[in-house]
Amino acid sequence: MRKLVGVLAVLSIGCFAVSANAATYGWEDGVGTILGFYGNISNPTNVTDFVHTGNHALRVTEDPVGGTPQAYVAWITGLTDGDIVDASFWAYDDTPGVSPSVRIWGHYTTSDDINNYQGSASGNYDYTQGIGWEEIGWSWTFDSSGGTRDALVIEVRLYTGADPTDYYIDDLTVTTSSPTAQIHFAPEPASIALLALGALGLLRRR
Repeated sequence: MRKLVGVLAVLSIGCFAVSANAATYGWEDGVGTILGFYGNISNPTNVTDFVHTGNHALRVTEDPVGGTPQAYVAWITGLTDGDIVDASFWAYDDTPGVSPSVRIWGHYTTSDDINNYQGSASGNYDYTQGIGWEEIGWSWTFDSSGGTRDALVIEVRLYTGADPTDYYIDDLTVTTSSPTAQIHFAPEPASIALLALGALGLLRRR
């Protein structure tokens, strides 16, 4: 089921990649949203009405409320054992000590398929504190599990109270010690539509 959700939502083509040790993404292209999701993520949107810096930010919603939704905001491919990946983003939370709140998390995949889930990479166990805009981050030391995986997805994990909630994310930063890894960010909506059509065709064949 996890892979099925990912096929409909995740784009391993159409995203843009940066071959560098560090990259930032603030949704300033006006079109990008997320690379994919797991759980009850509803209507990810590139918005201009509520931002941390610049003119654009990401809005994601948990609706209906249930489980722990995960929005995929970065994908680092071409990693090997011992590579360091640092990632952070700014999230908005104005409810101190209670949900809704946000955490940064990660999971492993292979570089040829963002849908190929290869286990949790864990992350920051601290939630946003409800102080408004807040930067949260984490550092991962990559483990290939004997060469079975070579990529890492950065997640925005949502923790909602009783009602559907909008979350705002901005100013994503990713750095890696690897000289050859690629850092991928969100695709354009046209790519989303094309891949979704392909996924629906695959489902019909099955």
